[in-house]
Amino acid sequence: MTADQMRTSPYVEELQAHFREVMAGVATPVSVVTAISDGRPHGTTVSAFASLSMNPPMVLVALDRGSELLARVRECGRFGVNVLGSTQSALALAFAKKGGTGKFDGVHWELHDDLPRLPGAPGWLACDVAGLVDGGDHVVALGTVVAAETLDGRPLTYHGRVFGTHAHLEETA
Repeated sequence: MTADQMRTSPYVEELQAHFREVMAGVATPVSVVTAISDGRPHGTTVSAFASLSMNPPMVLVALDRGSELLARVRECGRFGVNVLGSTQSALALAFAKKGGTGKFDGVHWELHDDLPRLPGAPGWLACDVAGLVDGGDHVVALGTVVAAETLDGRPLTYHGRVFGTHAHLEETA
């Protein structure tokens, strides 16, 4: 069956349900992607974030096609990635809300590399947009990393529709 036939197939809802279940079984890092526009911070929670290249350092993030943040990233040509820590699930939920207004209400943030940074996040990347690629109902933003910083802390992950963190396995002989 071709991709076009699949999209119009009566089985598309079933396929989407199975796809959703498979993806729920994949542990992903949780990050808040940020941008600044007219001096105001904007941000959204993403779980589709990955390293892309070491030379030059690049990452990719997937942003909902209709998100206000995507419009801001297109406008300013830059974005920040706050890789959240295991104690920051409340921030992840706050920034996951639909709509772009009010997400920073009551949230402490700082301007780093001219982008909104959430203090306490164990990972920080400032990126220049290298490209925007259509991907279904999302757009993949390719970012060239221009600044990076790490702090101590366990990462926040999302797996099985719940937040968690990574733990090292004991080595066995």
